[in-house]
Amino acid sequence: MSSEPLDLETRASADDHQALRLWLRLLSCTTRVEDQIRQRLRAEFGTTLPRFDLLAQLERHPDGLTMRELSQRLMVTGGNVTGITDQLEAEGLVVRETRPEDRRSFIVKLTPQGRRQFKRMAATHEGWIVELFAGWTPAQKTEVYALLAQLKTHLKDIP
Repeated sequence: MSSEPLDLETRASADDHQALRLWLRLLSCTTRVEDQIRQRLRAEFGTTLPRFDLLAQLERHPDGLTMRELSQRLMVTGGNVTGITDQLEAEGLVVRETRPEDRRSFIVKLTPQGRRQFKRMAATHEGWIVELFAGWTPAQKTEVYALLAQLKTHLKDIP
């Protein structure tokens, strides 16, 4: 019996369409990378991937984002964003400011502490990604990147 953990790709057989097998392989690889990142964020920084992702969005937008914008960018419900924001605000990593033009909505921004902490996490995160993709040569990474760009364009053109 193999010690290899079961993943989504084990659903496919040699008789399945090549596109299905490719989809399951892509999904399996994505899931494995994401699992590694989740584990490492928890062990190294005591945080979660959704919290990291929210901080990353705010780092890219120094003027802040509304809760609605965060929800859309993270592709999660407003309730999820509110819960994460509550936690990060309690830790002093983000601040909510009311908008003068609409006092019912808030702009969420990184605090200086949040910016410093995210900078450390992002540098470490980048190192992990480099490590996880070290099994490919630079030429292979370039090739896969280009192939995935073609797929992305194709998918965008499908109604």
